[in-house]
Amino acid sequence: MTATDIAIVGVGKIARDQHVPSITKNDAFRLAATVSRHSGVEGVENFATIEELLEQRPDLPAVALCMPPQNRFDAAWTAIKAGRHVLLEKPPGATIAEVQALVEAARDKGVALFATWHSRYAAAVPSAKAWLAKRQVQSARITWKEDVRRWHPGQEWIWQPGGLGVFDPGINALSILTEIVPHPVRVTSAELEFPEGRDAPIGAQLQFAGANGETVSADFDWRQTGPQTWDIDVLTNDGTLKLSSGGAEMTVDGKVVIQEADSEYDGIYARFATLVAERAIDVDLAPLVHVADAFMLGRRIAVDAFDM
Repeated sequence: MTATDIAIVGVGKIARDQHVPSITKNDAFRLAATVSRHSGVEGVENFATIEELLEQRPDLPAVALCMPPQNRFDAAWTAIKAGRHVLLEKPPGATIAEVQALVEAARDKGVALFATWHSRYAAAVPSAKAWLAKRQVQSARITWKEDVRRWHPGQEWIWQPGGLGVFDPGINALSILTEIVPHPVRVTSAELEFPEGRDAPIGAQLQFAGANGETVSADFDWRQTGPQTWDIDVLTNDGTLKLSSGGAEMTVDGKVVIQEADSEYDGIYARFATLVAERAIDVDLAPLVHVADAFMLGRRIAVDAFDM
C-alpha cells in the first residue's frame, strides 16, 4: 500500500502531542510537510502559509488543519478548492454555517472532509453505545473539569469569540454524549461563567431534555487543579454505566468492563484513511449545535478575572 502524503497546518501543542505520533504510526499516511510561521517538525518541509504549500506541493493530496477554529475556515476552503482532502481538528469551525459551507464545497470537488471528534474514538465509547442501545436512558450526568493552564498554556485565542472557552474541552463530552445515547437530547437551559475581560466562558452548567423523558446535566469547569475529571454517568432502566478518563474506562454498576490507554488519534487517522480512499465526507454537527444552543439560551454570569 502506498502511503498518502499529508501536511499538518498549525504546528502547536495538539499537533505535536497527538497528530504527529498518530500519523507516524499509520502506514496509510506519510507526514510530508507542515505549515507554520514559527516552527515545523524536524526533518519535514515547512511552509509559511497554506497558499505556499498548495502552490509548491501540488502532489500533496491531504491536509490536517490544527490551527485555532477562528482561522480554520479560510484554510479549509482554500484546500478544498485546490482539490485536497481535509481533516478538521475539533471543533470543526467557529460557526455551524462555516462547516456547512465546507461540506458543500467538499461535495462539489469530490474530496474527503472529516470533522473529527477525537473523544468518540476513546476505547470504551463503542461499547458504551452498544450497551445503551438495548436500554432506556433515564438520566445522565457529565462532569468535565480540567486546568486550562495545563492544556492551553499561553493560548489567548481560546478566550476570543469563536474560541469556545470551556466548551473547547466540554465539546469532547458532548461528542461522546451525542454518540452513545440512543435518542437525541436538547439544551433547555445554561449558565455560562465569563471571567472579567474575556469573551468566552470559563465555566458552564447545562441542562438537557429528551423526547422520552431523559434528563442530562453537564458541569464544565476550566479551573480544576490536581487530578482532572472527565466523567459521564448514565442511569438506565437496567443499571448504571459510567465512562471515565474521557471515555477510556467503562464500568457497569461499579464493575470495570473496559480500561485501556489513550489511542483516540490513532482511530481518527484510521477513519481518515478510509474517507480519503472513498472520497467521502464524515461531518456530524450535533456537538457544535449543543454549544451554539448553550450560547443562545445561556444566562451570563460574571466571575473574577482569570490570569493565564
